[in-house]
Formats: sequence, structure tokens, C-alpha cells
Amino acid sequence: MLVSKLFGQTLREAPADADTISHQLLVRAGMIHQVAAGLYSYLPLGWRVLRKIEQIIREEMDAADGQELLLPALQPFEIWEETGRDLTFGQTLFTMKDRRDRKLCLGPTHEEVITKLARFAIRSYRDLPAMPYQIQTKFRDEPRSRGGLLRVREFLMKDAYSMHANAEDLDQTYERLIQAYKNIYDRCGLSSLMVEADSGAIGGKDSHEFMIIAETGEDEIIYCSKCNYAANSERASFAKNKPDTEESLLPLEEVSTPGKKTIEEVADFLGVPKNKTLKAIFYSADGEVVFATIRGDLEVNELKLKNTLKCVNLDLATDDEVKAAGLVAGSASAVGPSGIKVIADDSITLGNNFVVGANKPDAHLKNANYPRDFNVDTMIDIALAQAGYKCPKCGGELLSTRGIEVGHLFKLGIIFSEKLGAAFLDQDGSQKPVVMGCYGIGLGRLLAAAVEQNHDEKGIVWPRSIAPYEIYLCALSTNDEQVSQTADKLYSELTLAGFEVLLDDRDESAGIKFNDADLIGIPLRVVISPRNLKQGSVEIKKRNEKEAVLVPLEEVQEKLRGML
Repeated sequence: MLVSKLFGQTLREAPADADTISHQLLVRAGMIHQVAAGLYSYLPLGWRVLRKIEQIIREEMDAADGQELLLPALQPFEIWEETGRDLTFGQTLFTMKDRRDRKLCLGPTHEEVITKLARFAIRSYRDLPAMPYQIQTKFRDEPRSRGGLLRVREFLMKDAYSMHANAEDLDQTYERLIQAYKNIYDRCGLSSLMVEADSGAIGGKDSHEFMIIAETGEDEIIYCSKCNYAANSERASFAKNKPDTEESLLPLEEVSTPGKKTIEEVADFLGVPKNKTLKAIFYSADGEVVFATIRGDLEVNELKLKNTLKCVNLDLATDDEVKAAGLVAGSASAVGPSGIKVIADDSITLGNNFVVGANKPDAHLKNANYPRDFNVDTMIDIALAQAGYKCPKCGGELLSTRGIEVGHLFKLGIIFSEKLGAAFLDQDGSQKPVVMGCYGIGLGRLLAAAVEQNHDEKGIVWPRSIAPYEIYLCALSTNDEQVSQTADKLYSELTLAGFEVLLDDRDESAGIKFNDADLIGIPLRVVISPRNLKQGSVEIKKRNEKEAVLVPLEEVQEKLRGML
């Protein structure tokens, strides 16, 4: 390809609204173009990168016994109603009606469609296991598109679905797909980290994400400084410490706390540490006010709480909702009120004689103990893990970093097959629901994550396996006939030899050409200039190295092959 004929152009400055490195560099390098919020065109250079990522994914999925197919992007809305995920996804679903007034949606994912297909294709245990997959466009009406390709409303995704006779076979395939994902990221030249994750709207039992470490990542990763424990902060747990001293249970005692409402204010006023208090937080779960209580030194993980409540919407309760429920903000506790669902973190069992609200203004209770003084409806881990806490596996210190999710695996089990009637005839003659797994990779996000992980102050530094081209052939002084002829000849020879070459044949200065070469990030730059040709040589430089080397023309192919 000749740069003079390349569709698109490089930019000196990034768009003002580009808030991540990948967004800035991909736009400046002429690889993507924004059409609207969360909607991007891939220009030829960017499309070549995406196709290479796609091919790596396809090869690894085929090697893991996957079979490629294509499912419709347009889906009947009623199958989402059958699973209840029309409510779970809510406004994220793009919906519409056809000319017969039937409601449709653009697929944000394809669990419903593939399960319906499994009901048709899977008859007997002899048809299992199976793993169809596709690489197709998905649509999600994100409330806030950001980061260029990192969070968009239309994106290309690889989604695979495994089908099994039992959970043991699913576990084996799940491990095989974990290795396939590791192979994909290794082949793309990326360093990845697998973490425990929340299943979210997809559902299922176990779930893991693959993360690319990047400061601009949306996700916080909690990981252990000693062992291999790592989890998305939405899912992470930690070893909750007990107070240093255990006390005998003391009688409940009301104390005056005028104007003291926050945990910090109450603890300071009464001279107790925060871990000797219980915090009360009020939420509205699908319109119902619920009461969450947790030890005062900890914070509530709202996603854990939402999953516990199995609600679609979870928000902090408004002042009016709190008053209507008969609760007193700043002085409430689980001691006393009735008729309100109480969810407690298990930290309330680690310690005793806690300070809690007295359920009336300017007063608190000392020496509250569970279960002597109050009951709860559900006791479960709803605490937010943070750096500095102790690892739940080895007790080492937990650390945190930011990451970009580039892959997600789920053990769906039978939640979809039971709802949609996908069953098979087992060896014993009984009908059983198909056990399923789900495995996704967003290709555009993976492309952006590669830039976040591979760049410098000059531009992108592509790993060779996914670079748009392998060689940037740069002809300087193109009005010099010898330079022009040598460039054309070398370009033809390298192309015929199987190299992927982008020839910069423009009548531009060396500075402009070198800047564009660095910005686009192609692994090798070959410079043909009048000065070098006097020595019968060309200059070759790796994108990620400062120094160039002079190579005789007759040795160029051998040298390039070795450097690649």
C-alpha cells in the first residue's frame, strides 16, 4: 500500500474530548473516526489491526474445538422477556418495532438466541459437548460512552457458547477456554491478568475476566502481594479482622450524641474506634426500602448487595423514602425497627458491644450485640475490598491497580436452558437441561487496550502480530530518480517475498514522514535516501529502539526477516 493512496490522514493534535491514550493515538494515526457518541468507523489501518486480532481469536477458538457460525443481530424481544433479562438490561437494550408492530431488539449479547438454537440442535447426550461461536456486531445503549473504543454503543465481539451434559464437562471446557484466552493475549503481544469477576447481567455461577493493566482502565483490580489471588473490586473479598480485644457482653445502654450523625463523629464523640460501631445505610431496591448494616470501619459493596437482593435497580434511598419507612438518618440501627428487610455484612459477628443508632435523633446505643439485641434477614459478605486489607487466601497485603477488561468467561449452568427449554435425552432415558458456558472478547476494546499497553511519547508501538503493516518503507527526496526507482523496486521485492509493506511515497519532509511512522507504530522503518544510496545501503530501525543500522541493499530481506 502507498501512503499517498491511503484512505484517511494523520493528525498533529488529538480531539479535545479524547480522554484516553488509545483514543488520542488511534484518531491521530488515522485508524478510527468518530461518527457519533460511542459509534466509530474503522479506517483501513485500524481495520487491518482488527482483522489480525480477529484471525488470532478464530484460530485459537478453532483449536479449542469451537465451530464458527453467525447468529442474527436483530432479535425478537419476547425471548428476552422469557428470561427476564429485558428488565436486567433495561435501557441498555436498543429496541424497535417492525411494520407489524412486533417488538424487536438489537442484540447486546446472544445467550437467548443460542439457547433457542440449542433446543433445536441438541437432542441427545450424543450431541454433546458442542461449542459454537461467532464474531459479530453487538449493540448496547451505554449511558455514557467514553475512552474511544473502550466503551461504545456498537462493537465487534467474539462470543462462544459451550453446551454440556453435566457440570464436570463444563469445568473441563472452561479450563480449556482459559488457556485459549491466554494464548490469544500472548499472540497479540499483550500482558494479561485473569481475575475473579461478577457475572452481572449475563448470570451464572463462576465468572472470570481477563484484564490488561492500564491506568486508564475503568475497573479496579484487587490483588495479593504474596499469592495469585486477584479479583475485580466488584467481586473481591478479604480477610476481615477481629478487634484486638474480646469483651464480655455488656448491657445495652442509650447515650446522648447531640448533632453526631456520621460514624466518624459518633466514634470520636464516644471515644471508640470505628470497628466498634455498626453503620446503617438505606437503599431503595426496585422501590422497596432496605436496610444494610456493616461494621463502621468498612464500606458496602453495592454490587454485592444488589446481587444479594436480586434486584434490577439499587439506589440510595431518598430522605423522603427514609422518613416514610420510619427511619432516622444518622441515628438508625437494626435494633428496634420492624417490617424492613435487613441485610447485614458478616463483619457484625467479628466483635461485640458495638455502638449503633438508637432510632431517634441525637441518641445512640452502646453494647449492641448480634443476635442478642437484633436480628437480620440475610447475613452475607457485602463489604468492599480495598488495598491494605488482608488477602482471603494467604493473609498477605492486598494491593490495587486499574485494568481494562478484554475478555469474560461465565459458567452459566442451566439458568438459560431451563427458562428456554433446551434439554437433551440422557443415557438413562431422562430429559435433562443442557449445561452451558459463555465466553466473550470485545475486539475493539482489545485493540484499544493494546495501544494503552504499547505506546510512547511519539505514538503507538504495535506488537508485530497485530500491526497494520510490518514495514514502513520511507523514501526521502522522492524527486530523486534513484531514490524513487529503488523504493519502487524494494517495495515490489519485499511484497513478493511476503512482507507487509507500507510505502511512504509522498513528497514530504523527512520530519513529517518520520513523525507519521512513529505515530502509526509499524514495527520496522526502512529509510531510502540519496545519502544512504551512495553507500549502497538503506537505514533500518525498530520502532521501539533509538538507533538505526545501515544495511546493504542486497542484504535487506535477510536482515528484515531476522529482525521480525
